[in-house]
Amino acid sequence: MVFECGTDGADKAVCIHLATMINPGIRIVPRTLDDKPNLISDAGKTAEELFELNCERVLIIWDLRPAWPNLNSKPCLVKERNAILNTLTAASLSCDAVDLICILHELEAWLLSDERAIRDVLSTKAHPITIRRRRNVDRLKNPKGILNSLFKRHRGRRYVDRYHAKEIAMAIPDLQRLRRIDSFRRFERAILPT
Repeated sequence: MVFECGTDGADKAVCIHLATMINPGIRIVPRTLDDKPNLISDAGKTAEELFELNCERVLIIWDLRPAWPNLNSKPCLVKERNAILNTLTAASLSCDAVDLICILHELEAWLLSDERAIRDVLSTKAHPITIRRRRNVDRLKNPKGILNSLFKRHRGRRYVDRYHAKEIAMAIPDLQRLRRIDSFRRFERAILPT
């Protein structure tokens, strides 16, 4: 798996956890490229290195809306996908064993799909809370902001992705609600044993 985050990034932690829920026997070799520009420019070279390590598939995973957006340009899935495909072509790689997974708009959309997990993370025995169920979470423009608001309201502090994202993912009881999201279904298909 190739990620646009740092070595302790939320995307890496959550995707690895969810992958092991999908396929407990999977062996994952993660590569983190720090940010979207690095992911786009180095995806082919990194995928080539993973295939040299005998990886059967490579998943390239990124958020459409990065944590630190470039204010001079609007994110475009088609442009980003084509740029990544160009790096794969430049590395002479077949796209048959590479899956491109762009999360709309960011990883937190996946987390917001299961209000039960968020409720369990934010509740205490003394103060149980309810979280309303959200539909079409992949259409939300600022999922991280929504989680931040929930954390401030119920915990009195900010949502910090590198700590709280995996905590929420680990509280997800099953994958049924995640399966309503197109990008997660692509992720799951790539993880399932062949």
